[in-house]
Amino acid sequence: MILRCLYLGSVILFLAGCGRSVSRIAPSQQIDLSGRWNDTDSRQIADRMIAELLVSEKFKEYAKTLGKKPTIIVGTIKNKTSEHIDAATYIKKIELAIFNSSVADLVESESFREKVREERAQQQDFSSPETVSQWGKETGANLMLFGEMVSETDVYNKRRVVNYTTTLFLTDMETNRRVWYGQQEIKKYIKN
Repeated sequence: MILRCLYLGSVILFLAGCGRSVSRIAPSQQIDLSGRWNDTDSRQIADRMIAELLVSEKFKEYAKTLGKKPTIIVGTIKNKTSEHIDAATYIKKIELAIFNSSVADLVESESFREKVREERAQQQDFSSPETVSQWGKETGANLMLFGEMVSETDVYNKRRVVNYTTTLFLTDMETNRRVWYGQQEIKKYIKN
C-alpha cells in the first residue's frame, strides 16, 4: 500500500512537472522565437514608416498645397515574402499610427466602408428621421497608401539571414502622382 501511494505520488509530480507553463508579459516586450516576421516587426516598421512619411518634405508640401489636413485611405499591402504574414494586422498597425499622428485624417478601407454602408441603408428604414445617417456625406480620401513586403534569405549550414523589406507608396487619388515613397528593412540573423 505504501509503495502504491509513493508510486502514485511520483506519477502525479512527474505529470505536474511536464505541464505547460504560461505567463503574462507586456505586449510591447520583444520576443522572437522563430526568427520569422512577428508582431514586434510589424509594430516597428509601421511606426517608423508612418513617422518618416509624416515628416517628409514632399508630404508637407502636398498638405500645404492642399490647404487642409490630407485624408488617407490605406489600400492593400501585398505579402511577397515566403512566409505567411497576416497583412490585415499589419495594415491595422499602419492605420493606428496614421490616426494617432493627427497630421492626416484616416478613412475606412473598402471592407469596413461596406459594413458602414449596410448599416446606413438599414437606418433609412428603421431609424427615426432625426437620427438617421444621410447618404452622400462620406469623406473622400485625397491619398491612398499601398505597398508590398518582400524577403530575401541567405542560408549556410545552420545559419540563416533573412532581410525583410517593406515598401510603401502614397499616391494622390486625383492625379495618380506619387506623393511619397518609403522603404524600411529588418534583417535577422538566425543560428540553429
